Amino acid sequence: MLEELIKIDKELFLYLNGLGTPVWDGFWVYLSRTLSFITIPIYSLLLFYTYRTFGLKNTAYILAALILLLLGTEQLSIIFKNSVARLRPCHDDAIRDLVRNVKNHCGGKFGYFSAHAANSSALASYFSVVFFRKNKLVLFLLAPWSLLVCYSRIYLGVHFPLDVLTGLSFGVFFGWLFATLVQKLKIFKNV
Repeated sequence: MLEELIKIDKELFLYLNGLGTPVWDGFWVYLSRTLSFITIPIYSLLLFYTYRTFGLKNTAYILAALILLLLGTEQLSIIFKNSVARLRPCHDDAIRDLVRNVKNHCGGKFGYFSAHAANSSALASYFSVVFFRKNKLVLFLLAPWSLLVCYSRIYLGVHFPLDVLTGLSFGVFFGWLFATLVQKLKIFKNV
């Protein structure tokens, strides 16, 4: 059963990764960066909107919890990568020559699960819950961005779909959990 799932995952990866074209490579590379001309405006707008909605003190609490969330998902990803030890597609001898590795850089040896997917979906989930009562538009703006970041990992050739799906799932869960806990603990008002 597990072998069949891994086989399907590799086939799906090769299909999705093979859809890439040099015309779009630059877009997906920049989208995947933690700090870029795409992400800096997103983070800046979130910071500004958080401050305008909740004030300075509550913004500090929201950001402190966000930092703990992102550190947590990043560290959890590292633990999983080293424990599961699943090779990235660009390190997998069975398909290495078929992988379209856009940046000619593979990253670390192991890829399960994607920290990019976990962190982007954690941020999107966290702010969607924080702002849910105030502005549901945040969810509709951050969810597509997060999904695009997740797909970029496959496009660039550095993660299998299951790496990305697992990272996405962990991110959504922990983003929701942190936002819900912060609200239940009433660390800050008006959320």
